[in-house]
Amino acid sequence: MQVQFENALIYTSGSFRRGFARMGEGSCRFSFAESLSSGDAVVSMPGDHLVILPALIDVHVHLREPGFSYKETILSGTTAALHSGYSALCAMPNLKPVPDSPVHLDEEMAIIRRDAVTRVFPYAAITRGEMGEELSPMEALSDAIAFSDDGRGVQSAEMMAHAMRKAASLGKIIAAHCEDNALLHGGYIHDGAYAKAHGHKGICSESEWRPIARDLALAEQTGCRYHVCHISTKESVDLIRRAKARGVDVTCETAPHYLLLDEADLQEDGRFKMNPPLRQKADRLALLEGLRDGTIDMIATDHAPHSAEEKSRGLEKSAMGIVGLETAFPLLYTYLVKPGVIPLEKLTELMSLTPAKRFGIANEGNFAVFDCADEYTIDPERFLSRGRATPFAGWRVQGRCVMSVLNGQIAYSAIETEAYR
Repeated sequence: MQVQFENALIYTSGSFRRGFARMGEGSCRFSFAESLSSGDAVVSMPGDHLVILPALIDVHVHLREPGFSYKETILSGTTAALHSGYSALCAMPNLKPVPDSPVHLDEEMAIIRRDAVTRVFPYAAITRGEMGEELSPMEALSDAIAFSDDGRGVQSAEMMAHAMRKAASLGKIIAAHCEDNALLHGGYIHDGAYAKAHGHKGICSESEWRPIARDLALAEQTGCRYHVCHISTKESVDLIRRAKARGVDVTCETAPHYLLLDEADLQEDGRFKMNPPLRQKADRLALLEGLRDGTIDMIATDHAPHSAEEKSRGLEKSAMGIVGLETAFPLLYTYLVKPGVIPLEKLTELMSLTPAKRFGIANEGNFAVFDCADEYTIDPERFLSRGRATPFAGWRVQGRCVMSVLNGQIAYSAIETEAYR
């Protein structure tokens, strides 16, 4: 069966236009002048409230398999992604075993081939066991999407330089979790007013931006394609902006929670604990400016599910990480696009086009359809992910994914379901 949407808002050639879209049976067709021909196998419906854009791509997710399937599985994570408009996920390597050898990477790939309902591109580890002491056999792992030790920073400048030189020779990206362990001092939220007022140990901004400064100099020296994960500080934005102006081959990502929340929003609840932590208002505003001026290239979720028990221990003792696949687009559409902070075209670049280009992920024939008139309250109990921890529980949003199209085929549709009606 094919579905035809009439007068939908369709992304084409860098902008959105009203037109007709037909999807299904291996093809997607668009017309901006007249209705596409119909037939018995075509279901036509009004599309005035629908937005059709290239499927989303998230370059930073934790799917937890192998090793931690009580937190998330490839099946549950990719199902959540498919129902949220994503066609591709890049899976971080902090697993058990860590994909630091062909055997370990093959173990992860076997689960992906068996269970994934969207495309999953695994990262391989920069160092053995993500321990920072011995380089992984990068050439033997070059089928991975990129290299990262996410969850840990590479502490040694010499080791990072070695990794960058090898990655440059392979034409691969180093995606860095930038964190200087010597500056953490046991902290677990931002070292700001909230931490001081409530007696919490803080994580200083320098623990993020200092290793970024180091890595940018190394990337400039080695010619490595460098990507900075989940930036959260104003200094990080400034360093990357200046490096780009010098011609350094660097991209970066931030996450919805750093754009919409800061330390003033903290509560004594594990669902507000992630790494890096929520920073100050000035940092949040600098990130928004970085979106607008192109310093920040993409928005990733850093989807990091944990069990309910692991997130029930308050700010101090809960595990680091929140979920984000099922809330990212509606939050950003509602609180950035609708108020005019960024246009919908920019959000499409940040969540689809630029991730695809930078990481070399083909996305032709993959589309997401959102009902941007559908207003609802975020309810974690309705998540398809096994993780439930989100600081956005109870927030009102607009924009529900009602269809995902992969390779021209309708892979998910809520349009004919009672839930959508």
